[in-house]
Amino acid sequence: MPATDRARSLPDDQRIVITGVGLTAPNGNDWDSFRQALLEGRSGVQPYEIRYFGSTLAGICDFDTRRYQARKDIRRGTRAGSVGVYAANEAIRHSGVDWENVDRARVGIYVGVTEHGNVETENEIHEIKGYDYNTDYWSHHHNPRTVANNPAGEIALNMGITGPHYTIGAACAAGNAGVIQGAQMLRLGECDLALAGGTSESIHTFGIFASFHSQGALATHSDPARASRPFDVDRNGIVVAEGGCVYVLERLSDARARGAEIYAELIGYAMNTDATDFVLPNPKRQAECVQLALGRAGLEPEQIDIVSTHATGTSSGDAQECTALREVFGDCKTVHFNNTKSYIGHAMGAAGALELAGNLSAFRDRVCHPTINVDALDPECALPGLVLNEPKELSRVDYILNNSFGMLGINSVVIVGRPS
Repeated sequence: MPATDRARSLPDDQRIVITGVGLTAPNGNDWDSFRQALLEGRSGVQPYEIRYFGSTLAGICDFDTRRYQARKDIRRGTRAGSVGVYAANEAIRHSGVDWENVDRARVGIYVGVTEHGNVETENEIHEIKGYDYNTDYWSHHHNPRTVANNPAGEIALNMGITGPHYTIGAACAAGNAGVIQGAQMLRLGECDLALAGGTSESIHTFGIFASFHSQGALATHSDPARASRPFDVDRNGIVVAEGGCVYVLERLSDARARGAEIYAELIGYAMNTDATDFVLPNPKRQAECVQLALGRAGLEPEQIDIVSTHATGTSSGDAQECTALREVFGDCKTVHFNNTKSYIGHAMGAAGALELAGNLSAFRDRVCHPTINVDALDPECALPGLVLNEPKELSRVDYILNNSFGMLGINSVVIVGRPS
C-alpha cells in the first residue's frame, strides 16, 4: 500500500512552499528560458581562457549585472554576490510579493556556496605582482569580499534586508542545503519569508581548473557543448560552471493568505556524511541519505516520478551514485532519472538549486528533460527509467527528488511535491 506524504498532514504554518524562482544559468537567465533550453538540448558550455591555466571549457553566465546593481556596487563586490543579487531580485519579482510593504526584518537569506574568497585573493595577488608584491597596493575591499557570509550579505545590502543572513558552506551539496536551511528557519519562526538557494563564481578562480586537472577530473572535448557527458562511457571529467538560483520560500498559510501562485511544496529532505574519504563518494551513505529523505517524507521509492541526479561526469562519481540509486529504487520502472549538468556543467554551490529548478516545471508540463551527450551508456550507470538525449512525456509528475553530493563526503537530498 503506497504511503501518503507526511507534509500534507502538517498544519499549514509548518508546510513550506516555493512561490518564486530566480536564476541565472549558462543557458538561461530566468526559469522559463532555462527550462526551454533543457527541453531543446541547448548547452551553455563554451571555450574559456583563464590566466595561468590557459584554454579550457566552462559554463558561463551572461546576465544583466546592471539590472539590480550600480557600477560601484559591482566593482566593490564579488561575482558570487552579483549572481546572488540578480537571482534573489528575480525570485522576489517572480513571486509577486508586495516587496515595498514587506517587513524586511522578517526576511531571511540562506545561500549555499562551495567555496568563497579564492577568486578575490587570486585577483589581489595578481595585482600586487605588478608592484613587486608590495602589499601597500592590496585592496581594502578584500576583507568584506572574502568573508564567508559575503554572497548572502551582498543580497542583504542590495535589498535592504535586516533579518538573518548567512552562507552555508556545504561543498556541492550547498544549493540543497540552502533550501533546507530556509525551510527549517521558517518552521522555527525565525523569519516569515526565506530567500534560499545557492550561488557560484567558480569559473573565475584558476585554482579550481588546475586542481581538477591535477586529479584527472577536468573534462575535455573538441565540441564544448558535448564536453559535459555524465553516464557516457567516454566521459572524462567535470566542466566547471558559474550560476545561481534563489527561491522564495514561504509557509503555506502565508502564501495562501496573499493568494500566491505555488510552484512546489517541500515534502522531505535529508543530509548526512560519508566520513570515509576527502573526495571519493560512498554509495552506501548516499543511499542512506535518499532513504532518510523518503522516510521523512512518508513516501515509498516508487512514488517518486523524477530523480534529478548529481552526476558530474567523473568516472567513479557517476557509477557510485548509480549504485546508490539502484539500492534505493531497484528495478522500479515508474521512476525516471535525468541530469542537468550535461547542459551547463557543474555550478558547484548553485548546482543543487539550479538542477531542482530545471525539473520543477515538470509539475506543469509533465515532461522529464533528458541527460544529453550520452552516445554510449556506461553499463555501470545503467538505470531503469534513465532518460537520455530526448525529453520524455510522463503520465504523472507528483514528486521530484533532487540529489546533491560534495567533497568531504557531504550528501543532501530534497524532495518536492506537486502543489495541492
